[in-house]
Amino acid sequence: MGAHAGNRHGPSPVPARPAARGSRYLWERWRARHRPGQPMRDLAPRLPFVLAAGPLLGLAAGATAYWAGYTTAGRWAWAAAGAWGAAQALWATVSGLRRGRYGVDVIALAALAGAVAVGEYLASAVIGLMLVTGRALEAWATRRARLDLRDLAQRAPQRAHRHRGAVLETVDVQSVRPGDILSVAAGEVVPVDGELLSPAVVDESALTGEPVPSELAPGSPVRSGGVNAGNPFEMRASTSSEDSTYAGIVRMVSQAEAAQAPLVRLADRYALWFVAATFALAGPAWALGGPSRAVAVLVVATPCPLILAAPVAIVAGLSRAARRGVVIKGGPALERLAECTTLVMDKTGTLTRGNPQLARAVPEAGTTEEELLTMAGSLEQASAHVVANAIVSAALARGCRLSMPYEVEEVVGQGVRGRVDGHTVAVGTAAWASGHDGQARSTVLGDGGDAALAVFVAIDGSPAGVLLLDDPLRDEAGRTVRALRRAGLKRVVLLSGDRPEVVAEAGAVVRADRAVGGCSPADKFQIVQQEQQLAPTVMVGDGINDAPSLAQADIGVAMAGRGASASSEAADVVLTVDRLDRVGDARAIAHRARRVAAQSAAGGMAMSVLAMAAATAGWLPAVWGALLQEAIDVAVVLNALRALRPAPHELRLPAGEMALASQFHQEHSQIKAIIDKLGAAGDALGTLGPEEALRQAGEVYKLLVEVVQPHEEAEQSVLYPVLDRAIGGTDPTGPMSTGHDEIARQIRSLGRLLAALQRSGPTPQGLEEARRALYGLHAVLRLHTTQEDENYLSLASVPPTGPTAQDARRQLHPTSTGP
Repeated sequence: MGAHAGNRHGPSPVPARPAARGSRYLWERWRARHRPGQPMRDLAPRLPFVLAAGPLLGLAAGATAYWAGYTTAGRWAWAAAGAWGAAQALWATVSGLRRGRYGVDVIALAALAGAVAVGEYLASAVIGLMLVTGRALEAWATRRARLDLRDLAQRAPQRAHRHRGAVLETVDVQSVRPGDILSVAAGEVVPVDGELLSPAVVDESALTGEPVPSELAPGSPVRSGGVNAGNPFEMRASTSSEDSTYAGIVRMVSQAEAAQAPLVRLADRYALWFVAATFALAGPAWALGGPSRAVAVLVVATPCPLILAAPVAIVAGLSRAARRGVVIKGGPALERLAECTTLVMDKTGTLTRGNPQLARAVPEAGTTEEELLTMAGSLEQASAHVVANAIVSAALARGCRLSMPYEVEEVVGQGVRGRVDGHTVAVGTAAWASGHDGQARSTVLGDGGDAALAVFVAIDGSPAGVLLLDDPLRDEAGRTVRALRRAGLKRVVLLSGDRPEVVAEAGAVVRADRAVGGCSPADKFQIVQQEQQLAPTVMVGDGINDAPSLAQADIGVAMAGRGASASSEAADVVLTVDRLDRVGDARAIAHRARRVAAQSAAGGMAMSVLAMAAATAGWLPAVWGALLQEAIDVAVVLNALRALRPAPHELRLPAGEMALASQFHQEHSQIKAIIDKLGAAGDALGTLGPEEALRQAGEVYKLLVEVVQPHEEAEQSVLYPVLDRAIGGTDPTGPMSTGHDEIARQIRSLGRLLAALQRSGPTPQGLEEARRALYGLHAVLRLHTTQEDENYLSLASVPPTGPTAQDARRQLHPTSTGP
């Protein structure tokens, strides 16, 4: 469609917008800055810093007058600076009371009044300055902690370029409707979700945290919020702006900023008790040293570590998670996520890649494979399920002519039923496709027991066959579960509507404590309830049928990388990137933010208590107490902002090296196909004639020499040094390098053996040795490639299409030739 549109209208009329010039761009910037109320919104973040100028000027003026001999004038200037701070403290106290929060600024008010009453005018000015600078510090810290959340919300698209006949019009994004043809200029944000009509390069780093842009082909889905990193492209809108991916993220960000974490509410309650304890301690200080000592106690008595540390650290954790493509709906969800010790996962699309491929079609007697695929593919066009998409794609790839279904009924977790060309067709579970009780089930177990998914098909009430689909586990699945267990997770439960034996096999791979197959949505809901009775539970899912369980769990995590809207609305945590390891990232970030908040609050309060004790003993005058109080506040806030930074052990590759790892990961698809041919060649040595079997073995050996060996050498010389620097330590990739050496040795050994068989002719003993060599290489290569995918290459983003790994290597190492 993109090509057709280009033929009709010529190249896209939307120009690439210059970075800092162009009349329309400048006009848009002026409009954005001069919207009604915008000047006040721009001033609001700077207001605390503006207000801090009053006490600072008063303190400086008083010092100048005092040193010039105008003592009375200096005292009045200092008193005015203190009054400025007192006015802000009074305003903050009244504002807090109107919101139902008991202000702790009453301590500052008492300290200021006491300092003036006992003649400590300099102390009152310093206290006033410290008070307003504390407000400015709080405002700065909160803005810094919310930076990533605010950026997500502020970059929401406002306008779209829509085709109206031969004219391209610029409209508000709210007026876009499904089916509209849109143009997206270079550097612009994709306004709504849709389908590409022309090739595109989209940077989704703001959504996913992945630094590598994705090259997308026509027909690929594209999500709102991504940035066009290439040439202008055209797309067909599939949603309105309100229902788009980015609008949902903005709503979740608003929820996250509004929700108050339990730790924050607990800190507020403790701060109120601290106020009472401070006034109780000021009495003995007065008795021991008079009113000046009591004022000193009030000056250093700051509950700011409690008030500032918790919210700053929690919001910093939310921002850090957003940077990694994880949107957490507020502080309460973040804290609960840190407390969960049981993980319940759906299998299909969560633990697996969610991109099943048809492995085999097994028709019943009287039904051809083409008829089976045509009927099933036609009906599945009406379903948005990932399995339905796989069946439709397989039918089209085999040249089946699909018809439009009608009278379609779909039951979540069961299947689809409807009419196709006058026939009643049912596709789904064995129970849903009536008549599939005996023969078809035995067919699955006998002919397709290794397949991950079995989809039963019935035509006019009679069994028509079974479609066997393969849905491999994600490369990062095992590593993610192990990391979660190291972080404190005690129990892993795997649920699926698939066959129990398939679910049990997947559970064994990730070492799940419990694996349950054949689950309906109601079964999943019930199992989540059972697990909640034992421990706080987090549920991870990706589909509509997971929504009830996600809502029931203590924390629901939605894999929304492909836009599962129902599960996203029900979940507390949404992964905007289709990667399971972000579940581990989310829990680690939540745990770290909670720990940093507690450490900051406890450490700050300990320092405040020690300062109060020193003031009570007469060792800390009021002026120095005010300076010490401000130092404590600064230290607490800076420590709380540590939640924004990655954990010390967190492994992250830079963008260029991420692209390199991604391309090596992509090459593994070709390597895995050669590994399969190795096994087939070994089988052929026992089933085919010697000449034909040796010919196949020779072809595989050629692939080993021309493809596999150069790939392994490039990994050793280019990729492994990059990983060594990122991981640290002494030779962290050493064991995998040994694997490279063993693979090279076995390839040489196989070559010598095949050459000897070619010279002297095949013998039973020689053929048996060749078969053992092929099987040995098959096992070693399969294990080595799987280990690389799981431990190293799964750290990279989803492999982009476009340049080869050789191109990526040359960009990082211009002198490297590569394979």
